Amino acid sequence: MDNFQHSDLLALETALGEESRDPIAIPISVLKAITNNFSDAQEIGCGGFETVYKGTLGNGMVVAVKKLHENVGVLSKNFNSEVDCLIEVKHKNIVQFLGYCSDTQKVLRSFQGKNVWAEERQKLLCFEYLSKGSLADYLTGPSCGLRWCTRYRIIRGICEGLHYLHHHHQPIIHLDLKPQNILLDDNMVAKIADFGLSRRLSARQSRILTKNIAGTPGYFAPEFINSGVITMKMDIYSLGVIIIEILMGFKQQPNLD
Repeated sequence: MDNFQHSDLLALETALGEESRDPIAIPISVLKAITNNFSDAQEIGCGGFETVYKGTLGNGMVVAVKKLHENVGVLSKNFNSEVDCLIEVKHKNIVQFLGYCSDTQKVLRSFQGKNVWAEERQKLLCFEYLSKGSLADYLTGPSCGLRWCTRYRIIRGICEGLHYLHHHHQPIIHLDLKPQNILLDDNMVAKIADFGLSRRLSARQSRILTKNIAGTPGYFAPEFINSGVITMKMDIYSLGVIIIEILMGFKQQPNLD
């Protein structure tokens, strides 16, 4: 690792140690180094739009690196949405956003029997690593392995994080609140994550009109599916479903009829 990479790595270590610091731009070379070039052994999660890797810093601390899948339409939209929503967010019940990387390189590819130059775009996000996984991992049975006091703290943490988002000076509607997007730290403190579908309102806005509303069946308010209107009430519906599942100790099956 050269001097520049070492300096960038130290900046990332500092950002992880100080929650008040703003997210930083992280070179792709640093993210490759801490994830062993995004090796399969470092993979800790995979979704429809991204793969998440564990990254180990020089001081032994661990971070999570989200690598968005290369899809022309979705890649930039989800990346821009997540950075825009999280760049100023700092709360104990929101996953700490450490930094971002948007890298474009010219690569030689074979196309119709010829070698052509093409652009390879990589967009990545770096977050604090939360060792206890997601809330979904604990919704496995009637008791879900959690004491009632722990369930209460998790519910309260989600509520406080969502209240912070909705009362930010530019309110944020999450739009994909579900157990998989509630992460837990060593002390079982709940932190809201994954802002790829989120929308940010202006100070005077209370809703957004759109033709494209995405969400997860079972957590998405059914009355909004055909209305094209996004409001904070959509998150409140999702929150209600999550609270019921925490209290029951298992995941409800969505009614798609």
